[in-house]
Amino acid sequence: MRILEPITHHVALLSEGIFVRALFLQHDHVSPPGPVAERFAQRGYEVIERVVVAPEDFRAPNVPYAFPDPRDFDVIVPMGAPWGAWDDDKIGAWLLPEIEWIKTADTLDVPVFGICFGGQLLARAHGGTVSRAPVAEIGWTAVWSDEPELVGQGPWFEFHYDRWQVPPEAREVARNSHASQAFVIRKNLAVQFHPELTASTLHGWLELDGRELVVADGQDPEILHQHTVAEGAAARLRAHALVDAFLDRVAFPGPN
Repeated sequence: MRILEPITHHVALLSEGIFVRALFLQHDHVSPPGPVAERFAQRGYEVIERVVVAPEDFRAPNVPYAFPDPRDFDVIVPMGAPWGAWDDDKIGAWLLPEIEWIKTADTLDVPVFGICFGGQLLARAHGGTVSRAPVAEIGWTAVWSDEPELVGQGPWFEFHYDRWQVPPEAREVARNSHASQAFVIRKNLAVQFHPELTASTLHGWLELDGRELVVADGQDPEILHQHTVAEGAAARLRAHALVDAFLDRVAFPGPN
């Protein structure tokens, strides 16, 4: 195990050809980390993927899960999920332990990049709350960012029914008229959208309950998928830029 040191140690590891490790915690089996993990790998990280809820447990997801020691990783990326980050009854067997795990990572100075559900868990872990939003956000959406050099205005892909209240010690970075979209607290970044999404991932979501959800939202799933195909190249660059900004501005900022 190793505890993350300041940026000088981090840069030294990379320059010496020693891999730093990024853990991508996937809560379901149909949400790969896509261009986000791709950029971590390009930046010299060993990308490690773990799945919390196996395919056979998808309809009954309240299963135990043994979370690894945060000190075994240099960055942790908890990702999205089709369940509510507030739903202790449905997924409490691993939801509550994960919130504590994220708190522990913070105390150990291990940066966390929370995506959608993962961002909502960051909110809960640090004193915010998560609840059902008045309306869902599904599709390509622009955000209003105070720090576009950290979180650009998008468009970013959204697929969520919940929203967070920003933790008291956090700095909100981006929002829109529906929900808060990004915040920073110490070495942690939470985003409400899905920078990891690709057309292939969306296809998997549509095939697993998503089509009906999109139709219920008054949208055409086929057009949404075609739009995602068209956004592919630009979305990949936006995801890469977001990873770079997280690593360089939040996780391992240089001297002012």
